[in-house]
Amino acid sequence: MERARTLYDRAVFGGDAGALVSVERLLDAMEADLALARGKVLHARFVDRRGEESPDVAALTGAEEMALFERAVELYHGLGDERGEAEALFWVGACHQVVLDDLEAAVVWFERSRALAAEAGDALTMSYALRHLGFVEHMAGHLEVARERLEESTRLRREAGFLPGVAANLVGLAYVAAGQERGQDALALLDEATAIAEAAGAEAILRQIEEARTRL
Repeated sequence: MERARTLYDRAVFGGDAGALVSVERLLDAMEADLALARGKVLHARFVDRRGEESPDVAALTGAEEMALFERAVELYHGLGDERGEAEALFWVGACHQVVLDDLEAAVVWFERSRALAAEAGDALTMSYALRHLGFVEHMAGHLEVARERLEESTRLRREAGFLPGVAANLVGLAYVAAGQERGQDALALLDEATAIAEAAGAEAILRQIEEARTRL
């Protein structure tokens, strides 16, 4: 905001009309980051309360999230920020998948996110898109494809040092292994996930692991 004020003063008092272009781009970048962050907070709250809210509330939450994420996509695209756009595209897909339960629409956005993240060299966003594409394949019963998506996501997360994300993916891979009747592999994956989650202090993932042990 201080930079925006400085640029404004340069334009109004210093006669630098070009400063207006700079301040507009700066404000667009700030708005994009804020829209993305607000949308993610709404999404996290929805996940935390999932099953407790009525379909009408879920639809309203989805509409609020979607407006924020789509605005972020628009702004990042206008700025030529491929990394930001790829991340925002992923979150549009996540809203379709998790909140609106529209898997067909979600896949389109995840694929767009993955492709743009690859162009931008954004391995972390690629890992998110691949993870959720893996979930879609798992739900469709395509277990081997789901395994491939999750394993590639996990590889990217290991390389990025995103340990909580690695642990979360290993839980997903354990479910896939169980579905393929690879029981020992499933247990080994959960053991590895436990060790990583404990080291990373990822309490939420540890709860997921315990639930998986109970269910599997």
